[in-house]
Amino acid sequence: MQLYIGNKNYSSWSMRPWVLLRQFAIPFEEVMLRFADESQFKQRALAISPTGRVPVLVDGDLVVWDTLAIAETLAEKFPQLALWPKDAKARARARSICAEMHSGFGALRSHCPMNIEASFPAIGAKLMAEHAAVQADLNRITGMWQQALFASGGPFLFGAFSIADAYFAPVVMRMRSYVLPVTADIAAYCERVTSSAAVQAWSHDALQEHDFVAHDEPYRTAPAR
Repeated sequence: MQLYIGNKNYSSWSMRPWVLLRQFAIPFEEVMLRFADESQFKQRALAISPTGRVPVLVDGDLVVWDTLAIAETLAEKFPQLALWPKDAKARARARSICAEMHSGFGALRSHCPMNIEASFPAIGAKLMAEHAAVQADLNRITGMWQQALFASGGPFLFGAFSIADAYFAPVVMRMRSYVLPVTADIAAYCERVTSSAAVQAWSHDALQEHDFVAHDEPYRTAPAR
């Protein structure tokens, strides 16, 4: 299988299936399409997917270009790995919170774009003070996490690491970069996600990129050359 992704520093959508594949030790080939050259990125992305976006999973003649669809495809292909929780009710809840993440939380997404190499504590504090919608998104996400952790007993949202944890890993990265205020139990969960082998590997690679993509940098200007 091949997984086409964008820059690891910026691409939250790409992070989800990559972390899932890596955490469960599923063999795949990574194909990086860098955002820096916008025209080349679009041309290469359209050559493999009708949307011209990443991530895209290619498995033989099968092409899957939606993040949640990729997760479901992998769960069907590797049922022995239990990528979703084994319990039916827990599995339904996990699917529900992933679907909510997939389509919602626009304020957090737009105001706090993922930027793993950056640290924006002052901007995070300003956003929390000035944008009630960002606070509302944060409250909803952390509330979902607390309910899931309480029901499962942890250490991850549904006990063992699952699609749900991979799906929310980019949110954890946002919380770290913008130093968003969370309770001690949520901070501990974020630390467990950050310390997982796959997230560690993704973050390490992100810090090696040194690309500056202006479209993804609302809070910084390009460094002098």
